[in-house]
Amino acid sequence: MDHITVNPRDGSRFAPYFPAALCIGLVSPSPGEEGSPRLRQATTLPPLPQNQRYRDVARNRRAFFDYEILDKLECGIVLTGTEVKQVRAGRVSLQQAFCRVESGELWLRGSNIQEDEKSSAFDRHDPTRNRKLLVSKREIQKMRERQEQGGLTIVPLRMYFVDNRYCKVEVGVGRGKKNYDKRESIRKRDESRKIGRIVKGIR
Repeated sequence: MDHITVNPRDGSRFAPYFPAALCIGLVSPSPGEEGSPRLRQATTLPPLPQNQRYRDVARNRRAFFDYEILDKLECGIVLTGTEVKQVRAGRVSLQQAFCRVESGELWLRGSNIQEDEKSSAFDRHDPTRNRKLLVSKREIQKMRERQEQGGLTIVPLRMYFVDNRYCKVEVGVGRGKKNYDKRESIRKRDESRKIGRIVKGIR
């Protein structure tokens, strides 16, 4: 055994037991350093400023161009371990994603979370699999009624972390824009960019 502990009562020697979940984070003592293995400090996201609780990892800019967003709702999302790792690194896209109510549940379809190439084949996930969104049944029923009665669409707007811990998805209920609405959006966007360049030049 690499690490042997001596019982001070009877002098017996034994190897300490560490659960498998902890052994992943064990670090052996450095050469010349005595003692049992210590736990490696977990990797975390950089701390957020005190006045900021949210950190965006993906935005669906296309949704605001194609739809007039009438209402927004925050949802939880069911992710695997490798998916959480990739989302934290920002390797996620919502550009082709949409939401659909099926069997009383809300699902995110078409999102793309890149595979973790360093993980084993057993642990790898399907990048574009359907992912369940967590929201109350009352809200799901409300969205379904608006979708069926008003011909509205449910689209994901952004994915973010709350307090660097909880992954959330903001979904919007929107009405498809007409061509002239899209042209107006382009005009406003271009004007905003021009103003930004002018202000930047003054500074």
